[in-house]
Amino acid sequence: MIRSRTAQLILQSCYVALGVVGIFGSLGLYDAEFDPDFFVYFTNLSNYLCIGFMLCELVATARRRGDGPVRLHPALKFVSVIAILLTFFVFNLLLAGQPDRDPAKNFEVTSITFHVVLPLMFTFDWLLCYEHRRVKWTYPLAATIFPLCYVGFVYVRAWLYGFDADVPLLYPYFFLDASEIGVGGVLRWIGVLLVAFIIFGYLMMAVDRVLPRGSRGTDASTDALTATDGAVISDR
Repeated sequence: MIRSRTAQLILQSCYVALGVVGIFGSLGLYDAEFDPDFFVYFTNLSNYLCIGFMLCELVATARRRGDGPVRLHPALKFVSVIAILLTFFVFNLLLAGQPDRDPAKNFEVTSITFHVVLPLMFTFDWLLCYEHRRVKWTYPLAATIFPLCYVGFVYVRAWLYGFDADVPLLYPYFFLDASEIGVGGVLRWIGVLLVAFIIFGYLMMAVDRVLPRGSRGTDASTDALTATDGAVISDR
């Protein structure tokens, strides 16, 4: 576990710096052409969420005195971890190998940054730097709010465009395109992904329960209390 404030600052600073690189790419900077549909992708939105959170985490760590675990808003951190891992797994397992996708795009700076590097770094930050055993059973359910709101956003946007198939990125992902797989197909995909998402959330909660709390003061106090109780019992 990383409890060194300096090490945490290095990790968080590197993440934010790479996040800026990814943001510029998502806006089309590296193609010398602004992408007006940058906000349509769940990949971009989930990464923006995590980059914003990590920036706040960096500020909090910089203002903190001494070493110790990160404790900034554990609920939002957990929700962000689940969201960014959804991005990681859905892209790498379902989207990266799609027949209509140019394989070379998977190796572009923005794709590697947003689909692989930043999701893993954000998850490692939670695993290694955060105080654990604080995730509540409601957190995995709360984590579904963000992707469900995204699905709602996609269809509200499609409705505003009159469901015009000629609109670029009307449905940014194949499993949301009712014109291709039908309404039933969309509902099945959403249902499968939602169930998998919730199950994965509870698996991550189990990981949180297994990991050491990370607060040395708490662990030391607990050990001292246990030793005192043992001494009292022995005296009796």
